[in-house]
Amino acid sequence: MKKKKGTGAWLLDFVKPHKWGYIMSVITAILSVAGGFVPYIFMADMVRKLLAGTATLESCLITCLYIAIFFIAGKIFHVISTGLSHKATFQVLGEIRRRVTKKLALMPLGDVLAQSSGTYKNIIVERIDSIETTLAHVVPEFTSNAILPIAVFIYMMSINWKLTLIALIPLPVGLLFMGLMLVGSRGSYSNTVTKTKILNDTAVEYINGIEVIKAFGKEKTSYDKFVTAVKEGADCYINWMKRCNGRQNASMTLMPAQLLTLIPFGAWFVMNGTVSGADLFILCILAMGLVTPFVTIATYGDDLAKIGTIVGEATTILENRELVRPAKLEKKPADNTIILNKVRFGYKDEEVLSGVDMTIKEGTVNALVGPSGAGKSTIAKLIASFWDVDEGCITYGGVDIRDIPLETYNNYVAYVSQDNYLFDETVMENIRLGKPSATDEEVMDAARACGCHEFIMQLEKGYQTICGGAGSHLSGGERQRISIARAMLKNAPIVILDEATAYTDPENEAVIQRSVAGLVQGKTLIVIAHRLSTIVGADKIFLINKGTVEASGTQEELLAKSPLYKQMWESHESVKEG
Repeated sequence: MKKKKGTGAWLLDFVKPHKWGYIMSVITAILSVAGGFVPYIFMADMVRKLLAGTATLESCLITCLYIAIFFIAGKIFHVISTGLSHKATFQVLGEIRRRVTKKLALMPLGDVLAQSSGTYKNIIVERIDSIETTLAHVVPEFTSNAILPIAVFIYMMSINWKLTLIALIPLPVGLLFMGLMLVGSRGSYSNTVTKTKILNDTAVEYINGIEVIKAFGKEKTSYDKFVTAVKEGADCYINWMKRCNGRQNASMTLMPAQLLTLIPFGAWFVMNGTVSGADLFILCILAMGLVTPFVTIATYGDDLAKIGTIVGEATTILENRELVRPAKLEKKPADNTIILNKVRFGYKDEEVLSGVDMTIKEGTVNALVGPSGAGKSTIAKLIASFWDVDEGCITYGGVDIRDIPLETYNNYVAYVSQDNYLFDETVMENIRLGKPSATDEEVMDAARACGCHEFIMQLEKGYQTICGGAGSHLSGGERQRISIARAMLKNAPIVILDEATAYTDPENEAVIQRSVAGLVQGKTLIVIAHRLSTIVGADKIFLINKGTVEASGTQEELLAKSPLYKQMWESHESVKEG
């Protein structure tokens, strides 16, 4: 088995195309550190001269000028370093988002649908964005906050190594409390991630289902579920903070408290003549900034853990299986005939199709009918290459569809489902997605052919009307008709209508059926419909039951030889009469 890449390896992979931004950020951060450290040397020299009585006004002014120059230079380089790291970080975040969204397009549809849209949105938008501050500051902040204390420490050791080590005594005590604070932090953070996901999914479900909730009087139970998710989402953070608060305060207080040990021992050293008063004074000034930068680094501990978790979430998507397709078409399909040969398929451990054999001839109208859950939509989606079969094969023009590049095969198939989707664009642009190079006139011709033109022209701005998110500004029937127009504009040789007229009224459904009949001349049409009256004229009807093809033939043939189809037809007719 191929060994999975670790989080660090993935992060380096994301950073690699933009590494020079970070390299320049490190270089300028080092210059910033130099600008912050050199003033200490000038300051120490001036203090010694003042205490020795050898300082002059002119020498002090010159020293102050040098201090100011280096201090300002350090700040300028810090700003440059931070700017470079932010730019590189935004590029890295863009890189992660591009890879994740591209991966979703290559994954089997079933794997994509295994996660809610709220979870994907949370990862791609909020979660990835939340690591920007940390990732942008880690390089310059870590560089400056690590190098500066080391330089100060070396300088202090050159003055008096004993007092320098004594000054560091509070550090290990503070680190002990920090270690106690970090115990269980990974589990606590993972818990917050889980609870936040649940909250996000519950919120999306509650908002999207508000109409159903109100219609069926489920406000209390649904709202209670939402309130519970909100409370648990808050409590996981509050409990974590309560557990860590005392230890964090002790750690943050003790680690930078170098004067706590330096002053009493330093006074004793001065009285014994081991250290001069000037050196003790300088050591006290330097000690106050010795550990503080390390404390700043320590505060990034949680943020670094977050980066690991969030990058892990993104890479979990990137490590999913893909639809394996060749890059180049080796054998051209002979025609538009589709054959399913002993096809088996299941979702996880549940088998849905068990040995399906079907031949869908070129240029014919084919209908898939059967009880709910029989596997009709699954067959349509397998033909559309949304999944790969577990066993058997599906051929298109004599070529296994797994041997056809995905982009090439997508051009062969136009798929319209009952769960159609429109983008928050104009009606014109939503239809044009079927053929991006189409002119406005071609778009309108497709709409006319599908019986959409009249209702589109009655919209507020006609073809320039914005459809809204997921087509929310239009009715279900209007969205479906636009989706059909989009599929027809694509002009693919295979057209799949998966309950595509489910939400249209009988009059509009008849219009669409007539339009589709005219538009699919010479094409292979596959229709899934529960209204059997709409497919009586199909060249071939496949009766799907319990994951197999129970019977096939024309309307008359099925009525004669299939008890199940006859029962379905009689039920359909009785509903129409009622």
